[in-house]
Amino acid sequence: MLEANEWLIIFMFGSFVLLLLSGFPVAYVLGGVGIIFAGIGYFADIYLDTVTGLDFQSLGLLVNRVYKVMDNWVLVALPMFILMGHALDRSDLAKQLMRSLTAILGNLKGGLAYVVLFIGVLLAASTGIIGASVVLLGTMALPSMLGQKYPKDFAVGVVCSAGCLGILIPPSIMLVIMADQLSMSVGDLFLGSIGPGLLLFFLYLSYVFVLSILKGEKFKVVKEPDADRLSIVDHVKCIFPPLLLIFLVLGSIFFGVATPTEASGIGAFGALVLAAIRKRLNRSVLSEICLETLKTTSFILAIVLGATCFSLVLRELGGDEFIERILSGIPGGAYSKLAIILGAVFLLGFFLDWIEITLIILPLVAPLIGQYGFEVAAHGVLENPETVWFCVLVALTLQTSFLTPPVGFALFYIKGVCPPDVTNQEIYKGVRPFIVLQILAIIIVAIWPSIVTWLPAQSG
Repeated sequence: MLEANEWLIIFMFGSFVLLLLSGFPVAYVLGGVGIIFAGIGYFADIYLDTVTGLDFQSLGLLVNRVYKVMDNWVLVALPMFILMGHALDRSDLAKQLMRSLTAILGNLKGGLAYVVLFIGVLLAASTGIIGASVVLLGTMALPSMLGQKYPKDFAVGVVCSAGCLGILIPPSIMLVIMADQLSMSVGDLFLGSIGPGLLLFFLYLSYVFVLSILKGEKFKVVKEPDADRLSIVDHVKCIFPPLLLIFLVLGSIFFGVATPTEASGIGAFGALVLAAIRKRLNRSVLSEICLETLKTTSFILAIVLGATCFSLVLRELGGDEFIERILSGIPGGAYSKLAIILGAVFLLGFFLDWIEITLIILPLVAPLIGQYGFEVAAHGVLENPETVWFCVLVALTLQTSFLTPPVGFALFYIKGVCPPDVTNQEIYKGVRPFIVLQILAIIIVAIWPSIVTWLPAQSG
């Protein structure tokens, strides 16, 4: 028999999902549901003699929580990384990269697919903005791939999956928010995600390679008309600047020169310098970049504040203990519980955005991981290796949410830029193999945690 507070927990989740599907803004839904159920619990205790654990002090705690959010230096990295992404988007660097890499890889079967994947990794490590990456790759590469008679579903799948690498490969705003929610080191999560990100990249490359061999007639050799005129100096000019920026941001963290917050400032400044050097920056463009950064940051912080209210009420109701009791009743060992948690995150990704899952679900389940006895190597240095490993696993799982309908944002982005004759069915068919590869990467990282923990341990 469920207690009154447990019924409220279930109704809170149900109300949140229903209101979210109704189209209300996420931040208002999160904050509103939290306040309403705090009131319901309070009056239920008075008039129905229930024991929910909620009172007016629960909402009083919210003031302190909001102050802590706004006083958090870790979150300063968010607007800086977002500014860096928008500045690089305006620098036109990706178009030059496309031209240069096509000239280098054009003699290979499936060469355009390799180019898209390589640019996707570079964009991921320098911008981390999924919408910008998918739209940019779709605009630049999709017409060329379809013009070279690549299968429509394959071309769309490559573009979507390459554009989504930015949610995992640092600097990722998802990892910044995860670190903030769990009071962890952003640097540990950044470095821990590099191995799984590269693993996923090589799985994508392997898929393209195998498919180009098995169905070589569908993957023509591409050669740019002016490719022979590109010299080594031209290639260096195209490839070196983003690599330098990546090194300045991630290298400063890895070698302990700067904190992730300071590195975000380096990245934002470097991106603006690159845009200025390429003569893509003036007062009007700078104003647009700052305005887009303000909009994106405000959207994320509004959700963070709403989720703070929601999660506070949920915890006051005993949500932590409720979920722990459910997981403890699952038969099998630690890995069966891990599979259930990641499976739930995967299914929630079909309907919820990664922000809601990160802010609500992750803080409830992450503290439980250390209790299950996973053997995760700390390599003598890393603190809480189980939590670092688990967070990266969740980030890997959440990456699938961008490719799974009905709310896979990458699917919406690519639909907006692809030719009208590319149907939704072809888009869904194209991303399926990459979702399978993402699940394979999750299994590999779950079996070999050192893929995550080794690199951050070296920085210690």
